[in-house]
Amino acid sequence: MTPSGVERPGDSPVGDSDFVVVANRLPVDMERLPDGSTSWKRSPGGLVTALEPLLRRRRGAWVGWPGVADEEMDADDGPIVQDELTLHQVRLSADDVAEYYEGFSNATLWPLYHDVIVKPSYHREWWERYVDVNRRFAEATARAAAHGATVWVQDYQLQLVPMMLRTLRPDLTIGFFLHIPFPPVELFMQMPWRTEIIKGLLGADLVGFHLAGGAQNFLFLARRLVGVETSRGSVGVRSRFGEVQMDSRTVRVGAFPISIDSADLDRKARDRSVRRRAREIRAELGNPRKILLGVDRLDYTKGIDVRLKAFSELLAEGRAKRDDTVLIQLATPSRERVESYRILRNDIERQVGHINGEYAEVGHPVVHYLHRPVPRNELIAYYVAADVMLVTPLRDGMNLVAKEYVACRSDLGGALVLSEFTGASAELRLAYLVNPHDLEGVKDAIEAALNQTEEDGRRRMRSMRRQVLAHDVDRWARSFLDALAEAHPPGAV
Repeated sequence: MTPSGVERPGDSPVGDSDFVVVANRLPVDMERLPDGSTSWKRSPGGLVTALEPLLRRRRGAWVGWPGVADEEMDADDGPIVQDELTLHQVRLSADDVAEYYEGFSNATLWPLYHDVIVKPSYHREWWERYVDVNRRFAEATARAAAHGATVWVQDYQLQLVPMMLRTLRPDLTIGFFLHIPFPPVELFMQMPWRTEIIKGLLGADLVGFHLAGGAQNFLFLARRLVGVETSRGSVGVRSRFGEVQMDSRTVRVGAFPISIDSADLDRKARDRSVRRRAREIRAELGNPRKILLGVDRLDYTKGIDVRLKAFSELLAEGRAKRDDTVLIQLATPSRERVESYRILRNDIERQVGHINGEYAEVGHPVVHYLHRPVPRNELIAYYVAADVMLVTPLRDGMNLVAKEYVACRSDLGGALVLSEFTGASAELRLAYLVNPHDLEGVKDAIEAALNQTEEDGRRRMRSMRRQVLAHDVDRWARSFLDALAEAHPPGAV
């Protein structure tokens, strides 16, 4: 064993997969059926959509947790094959879920990386569990990967895996991509285990972020905390990569804004049944003049309270009319065992009740709030029906909802109110951009979106659609993997 707690090279068998994706979750969820048997349900996420063709072409495998504590799993945890994908399960106990996932990942890293909107908690026990679980992911990946394979590690839950895997398998080409924001240097320096995190990421050949700013922050921290030489020039988007000299290796650092399967969404939004359902939604709401829509995971970073407050004040000031304007808020349940999320849900539901108590008529609420998942085609119909999309996070790595809305508007209708603190704002420049901390500015933007002329709205939407349709999730994956191949050329170790 090495000091980092992983086996030495050669101690674990080599697998047969030439391309391995490593993520906290598998692309399928295990479900326990009433008769005690298990089934697997496919996840519809964009990451799966983007990487599935690569996995099929390159004898690919996916390493991840199946979504249930190991007390509920079958004894056989070997590889499984689902729809021609080879899946390697990493078992997590209930204590692992509580300390590694709900604890360190989502009560330490998540708030720290999202500008400390909620105070992070730093517990040694959580950190030790995070190290242990990352080690298990690294060892499972080492067993799955063929000699010289390419491994792509995903997101904040697994930031130690690249260096652990490098120790186990120096023959591998290793990429890492962070799907959430990377924080400013001053905030990251709060982390008691800050050096270990940076060293963990430096095990990769390519470290990717959504925005150039995150890449620049990482380069500075590598110099400061690890004492390595780094490039000093600015990092571009999918170009002008930063470099870190790590022992005998060069680690590339770059910006790769993630996107969506925009062509598929565009096609589905044009479907007659979806268009018909969009008309039905408007009719069910009483055919209001304007529909505002929010679609979010119920998370304190998303600024749901900001848009509710802004809408309430617009109604109070007569700038939005309660008899012809409605707001729909779709809020997917999230991390309900974490205290800050329980508090958030109570606050949001209290706000919704207050607004409807003040401005609704019997049978005609002004805010329609759904706290449950919405089927994909139904969600697309909501996008088609909505006149104004409200995307107001206090901090967000990208925010794919904004891009999904744009992809669904082939009619060039609708308007997008978008927080400046999303990665999407760097690409969707003709949205109504807002500072979510400036309530008056949010109100002004919503009012402008509600009252935009048809000509101005079509001009804005046409520009945003060009961006979203050209820069889709497939382009994101290809640009990252092309850069990774250049970072670790064939034959390099």
